[in-house]
Amino acid sequence: MKKIYHLSTCDTTQNILKEVDAVKKGANLQDIKTEKITPAQIDEMKKLSGSYESLFSRRALKYKSMGLKDKELTEKDYRKLILEEYTFLKRPVAIVNNEIFIGNTKAVVAALKDAL
Repeated sequence: MKKIYHLSTCDTTQNILKEVDAVKKGANLQDIKTEKITPAQIDEMKKLSGSYESLFSRRALKYKSMGLKDKELTEKDYRKLILEEYTFLKRPVAIVNNEIFIGNTKAVVAALKDAL
C-alpha cells in the first residue's frame, strides 16, 4: 500500500509530492482538508509511528491561538485534536508497505523517495 496524507493548499507538501513522484509511483493521495482523516486511519498511523504525539504539528497556527503550548497534552488529547482539526497533522504523512514517513525534513523526504 502506498498512501500519502497531504494538504493541497500547502506549497511545501505539494513540492514534496512532485519531488518524490508520488502520482507516477502509484501513491494514493488523500487531501486531508477535503477528505477528513478517520479514526481508523489515525489509529493505523499511531500503530506505525508509536504515538499520536509524533503525528502532531506544533507549527499549526491554532496551536498557539488555542493556548495549547501552555498545556500538558496527553496521547488522547493529540488524537482528538488531529481528528477535529486537520492542521494539527504533521504533513505529509506517507505509509508505504507498513513503513511510515512523517513530516517534511530532508531525511524523511529522501527516505520516502527511496521507499516509493
